[in-house]
Amino acid sequence: MKPHPLTQSIDLPSNIRPDLRKDDQLRPLSYQWDIAPNATGSILLRCGNTQVICAVTVEENVPRWMKEQNVTGGWLTSEYSMLPYSTLDRKPRDISKGKLDGRSQEIQRLIGRSLRAMVNLERVGQRTLWIDCDVLAADGGTRTTSITGAALAVQLAMERLIRRKLLKESPIQHGVAATSIGVHNGRVILDLCYLEDKDAEVDMNLVMTDDMKLVEIQASGEEATYSRDQFEGMLNVGTKGITELFAFQKEAWEKRPQ
Repeated sequence: MKPHPLTQSIDLPSNIRPDLRKDDQLRPLSYQWDIAPNATGSILLRCGNTQVICAVTVEENVPRWMKEQNVTGGWLTSEYSMLPYSTLDRKPRDISKGKLDGRSQEIQRLIGRSLRAMVNLERVGQRTLWIDCDVLAADGGTRTTSITGAALAVQLAMERLIRRKLLKESPIQHGVAATSIGVHNGRVILDLCYLEDKDAEVDMNLVMTDDMKLVEIQASGEEATYSRDQFEGMLNVGTKGITELFAFQKEAWEKRPQ
């Protein structure tokens, strides 16, 4: 995946970030509600140069395995894809290869796990919530942007089901947000763009609920190792970033469509 054209040619000292942010600073965030008019809830979330459409579709049925195993309540699942024009070089669609690539499969499972942490599936009833995250432009952090945006889309979809009297009470039990953290040139930095992500010694993706409990931590060294102090430093910086993401979500929610 090649970098976004706005950051690919920048040549800066190693102690300065490509977009001139502070080490613990998120990229600029913006959004557009109801980007997919046929979805029950949708949003286009922009995080720096990364843009992801997050849409929720409600199906009045549950997977066969739930019926066969007599599992009560509903289900939430997700699909993730990078659109062919989301990167500088065209990315072939998975269907052209006849199978879902391993990266997309791993990311959509992460999205599903993260969003199931925010929803009481018993209250959903015999329904499936399909979460589709489609990347319009990729400049790092597509999975974390997908989770943060999809959480808002799920909230909107559930509110609309209540308005239509299809649900008696909201199944939302927590907010959820996610961000990336890394060690780059020996420094802990927040919300990596592509240029930073591709050269980072350590990469972490952090998902948390709005009561600041952990949903998932994905942390790995890229041909490198990291210390306990670096791990705790990444966790602290990530927690700061997620706190700011929840403030952003709250502001966006207050301006949601009726």
